[in-house]
Amino acid sequence: MRTRYHKDLEQLANLLHELCLRDRAVVATASNALINADLEQAERAIDLGRGITAMSEACEREAVRLLALQAPVAGELRRVVTAVQLVGDLARMGALAEHIAVVARRRHPAHAVPEPVRPLIARMGAAAVAMAGGAAAVLESGDPGDAAQLDSADDAMDRLHQELLTRVLGEDWSHGTTAVVDLTLLGRYYERFADHTVEVGRRTIFMATGQSPDEWMARGCDLH
Repeated sequence: MRTRYHKDLEQLANLLHELCLRDRAVVATASNALINADLEQAERAIDLGRGITAMSEACEREAVRLLALQAPVAGELRRVVTAVQLVGDLARMGALAEHIAVVARRRHPAHAVPEPVRPLIARMGAAAVAMAGGAAAVLESGDPGDAAQLDSADDAMDRLHQELLTRVLGEDWSHGTTAVVDLTLLGRYYERFADHTVEVGRRTIFMATGQSPDEWMARGCDLH
């Protein structure tokens, strides 16, 4: 019976990994749609995002089923409860990526992103894709050391976000208020997407070690 339960836990972990890979696909497709004013890509990203919503709900139901199936012991309980929390982060990542695609679709056939800041938005998109890929790798390996590295990637996204705000709020901005609103929202979507990948890492640290991420990282520093 316990062997079956552990197999079910592994299946849940696989579903979370697949969900994160889909988040990466959505943000990549949405970013391409945004940079290229590509309506077909925008619609595809939105459809993928809706699929993530359905998959998230299935993951959450499976986690609840495992909680109710039999009394999990400490390590098992930690995995199942953390899985429920991870579903929330992964679902939010999909929703944020979908919001990016909606901006691209709303402005089509025009570009939502003025040409001077397109390279910057492309860098934010690439960073988001890389962070989602990193989060997926962490979910697959369960390695707390790799999970901790997602924080430094988030710092890079924060710097890009600040650069974007500096550009659009500068006195020499000449591309109108609508673009300012769109870009402010887009910057926030990318920043929050990155924040959720960090949460994936932090939850993975707790799941693997039983310690809070801050305690585990502080202990790691002390050991060095």
